[in-house]
Amino acid sequence: MKFEDLLSEINGFGRFQTMIICISFIGRLTLPCHFLLSNFIAAVPSHHCDISSLDVDGIFGNLSWEERLTVSIPKQEDGTPASCHMFSHPQFHLLSNSSNSTDLPVVQCQNGWVYDNSTFSSTLATQWDLVCDNIGLNKAVATIFFVGSMFGAGLFGGLSDRFGRKPMLLVSYVLGMGFAVASAFSSSFIMFAVLRFFTGFTITAIITISPVLNVEWVDIQHRRLVCLIDSIGWTFGTTALALIAFCIRDWRWLTVAVTSPVFLCTILWWWIPESARWLIVHGKTQKANFYLHRCAVMNRCETITSSIQPQIGRRRTETGALFLTGITLIINIFIPRAQQVGRTVLAVLGKGCAAAAFATIVLYCSELYPTVLRQNGLGYNSFVGRLGVSVAPLVLLLDSLWGYLPQITLCSVAFFASLVAWQLPETRDRCLPETIEDIEGTAKNLVRHYEKPEEAEKMMTSEK
Repeated sequence: MKFEDLLSEINGFGRFQTMIICISFIGRLTLPCHFLLSNFIAAVPSHHCDISSLDVDGIFGNLSWEERLTVSIPKQEDGTPASCHMFSHPQFHLLSNSSNSTDLPVVQCQNGWVYDNSTFSSTLATQWDLVCDNIGLNKAVATIFFVGSMFGAGLFGGLSDRFGRKPMLLVSYVLGMGFAVASAFSSSFIMFAVLRFFTGFTITAIITISPVLNVEWVDIQHRRLVCLIDSIGWTFGTTALALIAFCIRDWRWLTVAVTSPVFLCTILWWWIPESARWLIVHGKTQKANFYLHRCAVMNRCETITSSIQPQIGRRRTETGALFLTGITLIINIFIPRAQQVGRTVLAVLGKGCAAAAFATIVLYCSELYPTVLRQNGLGYNSFVGRLGVSVAPLVLLLDSLWGYLPQITLCSVAFFASLVAWQLPETRDRCLPETIEDIEGTAKNLVRHYEKPEEAEKMMTSEK
């Protein structure tokens, strides 16, 4: 039975799938918020030089604030005070508007800036004076985040294929939330930039893992709907960001606020299942069976659960036999030579495990190789097997160097072979591959998964 057929029998879009999508939706909200966060936290409010250094001995006297600006800061073309320059000394004659201020000597701001806090109470620009000559640092905030996201997307994609969707999703939740909150309490811009990079690096995995996990748990008919819901989550998060930023005008607390949904997702993560497809592909059939039963029960399809049974395959048998062979060899190292009975029993058990591995590998290799290479492949395997038999007596000669060295060498080979065998795909109850493309999953698999195989054949022909 194909996985899609099994998923349809236990309701491929029931309460179980709804739970997964809802939890993912919550985490999805924070992604657009962080992607667009720089538009708010890096905003540059209206500003001008701090003119307190010009008021030496109170020379401004009873001048109003507007008059003080007039004599201290040149005006721009639109009539507003200049942002980055000030007069080298007060120009009181400008109060009578008797001359133009463009030809008067100016200097760069000497004592910092004064900011208009009517829109934002605090931003990165006001926090670390990222204006004028330093405005490039302020503009780089978004770039730093997206560079981190770029590298994170590439890394977490491979890690989720290697270690599973669920654990990598938790890593993204915890690290993304940790770096984001830490960045909100940075004591310097350099610290903030580094933490912002790692925030993008880790939190972006949500956008790459959650959609895949959702799609792998729903049936074919509802995949399009899942993608639509995912897009709605992005739109909803973008809209919510504007409202949150309107209510929270401080950049630190705004960063914390848009990250808060990840905290809830971290709690709800315990209810997220691992992808059963990924578990099956990696030979973890017992765990896949557990989640499938859980899905069936939650979707009220208990009558189907009795027919869901994991199937004991070639890879598991081969790996287990080789591993047990290594175990018996390594145990024998610690049994005194005087105890011949115990050593003999373990040796017989080890021989039985090795024989089981040999019997399995003959069938396994026949199913692994495609028809165009099957005979050559088995011939090559036979050659390597004979090579091992030829080298075995020479390995026993290593006892002249150290009495336990032959057994350590042989058990190491057994463990290494077990590890290598675990990386091979399962072949039980699968059609024998005919071509190399079948092994790589490009030609036959494409035809098999298309609703109209003739269209897939036509497409492959055109690509060739």
